[in-house]
Amino acid sequence: MFIILGGTGHVGQAAARRLKADGHAVTVVTSDPEKVTGIEGQGCVAAVADVCDVEGLRVVLRSGRRALLLNPPAPINGDTDARESATAHAIVEAARGAGLEKVVAASTYGARAGEACGDLTVLYDFEQALSALGTPVAINRAAYYFSNFDMLVDAVREGGVLLTPFPADLLLPMVAPEDLGAAAARRLVSGLDDVGVRHVAGPERRTMNDVARAFAQALGRPVRVETLPRDRWLEDYRKHGFSDAAALSYACMTQATIDTVEQAPEPDERGEVTLESYIQALVARGG
Repeated sequence: MFIILGGTGHVGQAAARRLKADGHAVTVVTSDPEKVTGIEGQGCVAAVADVCDVEGLRVVLRSGRRALLLNPPAPINGDTDARESATAHAIVEAARGAGLEKVVAASTYGARAGEACGDLTVLYDFEQALSALGTPVAINRAAYYFSNFDMLVDAVREGGVLLTPFPADLLLPMVAPEDLGAAAARRLVSGLDDVGVRHVAGPERRTMNDVARAFAQALGRPVRVETLPRDRWLEDYRKHGFSDAAALSYACMTQATIDTVEQAPEPDERGEVTLESYIQALVARGG
């Protein structure tokens, strides 16, 4: 039995689908009882557990051999760094003594030690804490998610403008969640010697100009990029419901990505989903 923590999100669902397609038994963990029927409808076992309930989550983990551990994103109206650090700590404690023979951890490009900077530092600490458990740990560091564009589709459709903090011609490693799920599934079933950090990205680096062109093609209308100046980032985040703490965290992550993108490693694994096909499907399903 494989346990998928975060199995109702983009990456977790993709991993569960891939494992089921290959004939494996899968338990998907959710904190929402209303999602049980949908999980079971996909042929998976549903386990209802709060990630902060260490003992309850450990019971679920003990029911499987291997687990995909994804730290859930915190609500943006609170202190995201504090909340995500707390959930990461709880997941590690639940995995301690759970008897798992291997875990796969979802992390991010640019994960690093140091002063708090959103996922970059939260997930680095998550990696380190899991690695200290003594269980074989495979870490997948993901490039910038294509699914970050999901929230922009309505604005792009209505105004023909892709508003972004990134320079229009900045080449970013990007990847589809489907490819991340597939990569996680492969490492879940691979040998116990398949451990350590691997970087996972899409077929090639892309720019926000590329994203705008993909939207234009899918929508059948012109789309242009508008880069939001650095001094307006916090204001824009707050306008979209971010707390002050969350706005600072996301701004830190964005600036760090811009500052370090030229040093970003080439991926150990490339996915197959193109930016154009992802955006086309996003627009077709209405966002």
